[in-house]
Amino acid sequence: MGDIQYFEASHVTVHTGGPSGNDVDNSIDGWKRLLEHAAPNALHDSSARYDAPKCDEDTRVEVIRELTEFIEDRDNPQRLLCMTGAAGSGKSALQQTIAEHCGSSGILLSAYFFSAADPTRNTVATIVPTIAFQVGSSHPTLKQSIGTAVAENPFIFQKSLKTQMDTLILRPLRHLRVCDQLLGNSTIFPYAILIDGLDECQGEARQAELLTAIRLCLLATDLPFRIFLASRPEMAIRTALEPGGHLHAVTNHLPLSDKYYAAKDMCRYLRKRFAALSPRVGNPQWFAENDINTLVEAGSGQFVYVATVFNYISEPRGSPADRLRIVLTWTSHKRQVARPFEALDRLYTNILLAAKEAYESIDTHREHNFLLHLRIYQLNSSYADDAINYYRPHILNSLLDLESNAAEILISDLRSLATLGDDYRLRWYHKSFLDFLGDPSRANDLFIPRARVSAHLAQSHMQYIIECPSEFTNST
Repeated sequence: MGDIQYFEASHVTVHTGGPSGNDVDNSIDGWKRLLEHAAPNALHDSSARYDAPKCDEDTRVEVIRELTEFIEDRDNPQRLLCMTGAAGSGKSALQQTIAEHCGSSGILLSAYFFSAADPTRNTVATIVPTIAFQVGSSHPTLKQSIGTAVAENPFIFQKSLKTQMDTLILRPLRHLRVCDQLLGNSTIFPYAILIDGLDECQGEARQAELLTAIRLCLLATDLPFRIFLASRPEMAIRTALEPGGHLHAVTNHLPLSDKYYAAKDMCRYLRKRFAALSPRVGNPQWFAENDINTLVEAGSGQFVYVATVFNYISEPRGSPADRLRIVLTWTSHKRQVARPFEALDRLYTNILLAAKEAYESIDTHREHNFLLHLRIYQLNSSYADDAINYYRPHILNSLLDLESNAAEILISDLRSLATLGDDYRLRWYHKSFLDFLGDPSRANDLFIPRARVSAHLAQSHMQYIIECPSEFTNST
């Protein structure tokens, strides 16, 4: 595998003299502005994505081989690969694995991971600045060109994605290419651009705009990008990829279908992790191969199922052996093809019920509705369209007459599904759990409608005003 060298230059004006002091100052100021609009959490190696899921060694071998061959095949006229798959099928783990491979190989130009739960990366507003930051970080001339472009275009971040891509990515790269030719250099440059979780970007129209910008800018240039994009098969990407869609003829579409059924990989995943728990259990034979097969069959190809199972079993508050026996009682012996999320929903349901029982068994919580409070804190931590007006944690705790660390207590038995961020907002490991909580056909009796949350908060407001009028006035 080799790096890609730039093609011949075209129609770019270059000033061969060195930059003036004003040029340097403008570039520095522009680069600072770029950083203000970028999303460091979206990088593949960001601290916000610490311990991000990736494929174990010797798993997903076939699909990883196909992905790496696409990225490394510089003669393939199709320069965009779109991988689609259902929730929990392992798309993000594959993206993370490919990002690390490209990074270690020196060919990773940029990686951007969308996340519905993170306001800095659930929107297209930060994607071009973040890609431009990574491009500029790879070469000092690019950094200066991008910084200057921002300084000379103060409203660039309010422009269309197409204009941003052209101004902040394509023109600086072309400028570097021409400079190298004039100086007799041959710059070796990374070229792989990875984008994960398009479906977690807010706004179907904005998703479609990003796909259009990719086609008009990144694919319509002689700069040799290789782009790998992953998403659930939702409307924007389905429309673009279907026959007659604007990406259909220029895209290698890789659906994570039965061709890549991951049963063997899921077995390896559980076997390796269960074995690592053996010292804690005190018995290397605490699980049976049939236990693993039962769990994998229940998962129906969804990596998120076995990952959540393992997280639940390995929680420090319980015995792995006891929890394995419990989880096995939750599994169905019959695979449900018509309802692919049935096993996952059953797992989520039983984890919630166990947490509810533990929470409400505490004397001080007997009058508290665990599911209602969890839903309130979930919506208060959300940045999606169904979010409630945000309450600062201490105000929400007081409003609901709960402990100062109420959110932490709520998820004390849900650590396989959630964690608490530095800002005291709940962070969920997988979007599929939020989908479950918000869908009455999946959550069934555990579903709490948003209207009930609003009504309870309104009632709590009235009670708080009556009991603590001065505190309420000060808190608002």
